[in-house]
Amino acid sequence: MNNQQLRALPNIQRLLESEAIDALCQQYSRQETVSALRVHIDSVREQIRQDDDTALPDFTSPEFCEDIRTEILRGRERSLKMVVNASGIVLHTNLGRAPIADDAIDAIKEAALGYSNLELDLDSGKRGSRYMHVEEILKKITGAEAAVVVNNCAAAVLVGLNTLSRNKEVIVSRGELIEIGGGFRMPDVIAITGAVLKEVGTTNKTRIADYEQAINENTRVILSNHCSNYKVVGFTESPKLKDLVELAHSNDLYMVEDLGSGSLQDLASFGVGNERTVQQMVDDGVDALMFSGDKLLGGPQAGIIVGKTKVIEQIKKNPLLRAVRIDKLSLAALEATLALHLVPELAVQRLPVLRMISEDHASIRKRANALLKKLQKHKSISARLEDSTSYIGGGSAPMNELPTSVIKIESEKYGAEKIAEIFRTHRPAIIGRIADNAFVLDLRTVFPHQVKHLQSAIETLA
Repeated sequence: MNNQQLRALPNIQRLLESEAIDALCQQYSRQETVSALRVHIDSVREQIRQDDDTALPDFTSPEFCEDIRTEILRGRERSLKMVVNASGIVLHTNLGRAPIADDAIDAIKEAALGYSNLELDLDSGKRGSRYMHVEEILKKITGAEAAVVVNNCAAAVLVGLNTLSRNKEVIVSRGELIEIGGGFRMPDVIAITGAVLKEVGTTNKTRIADYEQAINENTRVILSNHCSNYKVVGFTESPKLKDLVELAHSNDLYMVEDLGSGSLQDLASFGVGNERTVQQMVDDGVDALMFSGDKLLGGPQAGIIVGKTKVIEQIKKNPLLRAVRIDKLSLAALEATLALHLVPELAVQRLPVLRMISEDHASIRKRANALLKKLQKHKSISARLEDSTSYIGGGSAPMNELPTSVIKIESEKYGAEKIAEIFRTHRPAIIGRIADNAFVLDLRTVFPHQVKHLQSAIETLA
């Protein structure tokens, strides 16, 4: 360690007395400038400790002042910022799941810029309900008798079970005791609702008779959880939802379905099979059906509950509903998103999630090949086109893979992890994936106007 170099580091007060640093205090603030100086000095100190030959910067130079200015501006950056999703995972939970449509963005802007009739009935001039803005359109799209929305699907399950089965038993198949994102498990969620969990069947096989034998005078709900983020395959068996509905109703019980993701469109034509729509489950006669707004629906974070009028009205009267209610901006975006779903063709055209899922392999390959041609001029990197797989992600359609073409990038100087870091620290950040020791870009999840950012990051790498 070079103690002489360490002793030569100036103190903050001395630096603040310089004319250039004082100008930064006037332009920004003294607090920001002091904080930036400390970060910079601490960085130099650490470099000296690691390398005795580290030269001290010229603390009076314009370059030093610019370094401090850069540090100040870095401190002013928002923590939550745009990233380019080149991972090929359409609903990437870490990246905010569904990007919303322009229609929803316009609706948010209108609701945010001033006041709105959030809880005002404009016809009568009296207090209204925030749920009135989406209930009718949800009934029209799904065929349900009634609807209510909260801030996410976990909250929908929470308030729903708390309303219908507090201090009563909820029957759930052992094969459906799922764990959702963040390590939260269904048994724990049920316990928080005040209900008593009663497990039936086995991990891979649960029959209608298992449910029937578990019913007693304390049973209130049969709960079915859609396995939206995994799939049990092979030697399996589970009853159809319609059969569970008949069993529940014949015993004066509620049939509740936690769909998790939930699609309002039939995605089979896009190669996404085995995913029943919300409408199909409503037709089966469930009393309450919960699903997310920010997954296959393609809208903002929200928890949607549709079902029988008598059930939804009970939920609306639960005081817990206020604690998990949806905010006005999400509500505005949700209403605009649902309006697109009224016309399936319009939903596919204008909802980014459906547009990405429906884009065919040939189209993606063409876009990727156009970018590849611009990359091949760089001799220090190797870029090649390969067929691969995209994923829907976000706890949706776990068994469905989407054919795609990706660009695999390798560098003479950097390994795949370092390339990923270079792209991640680019502005805007670019998130890809690593496969076969190469950094991979999948254009399925990259908007056309974002391709220029990929080019810029590759220039930086080269």
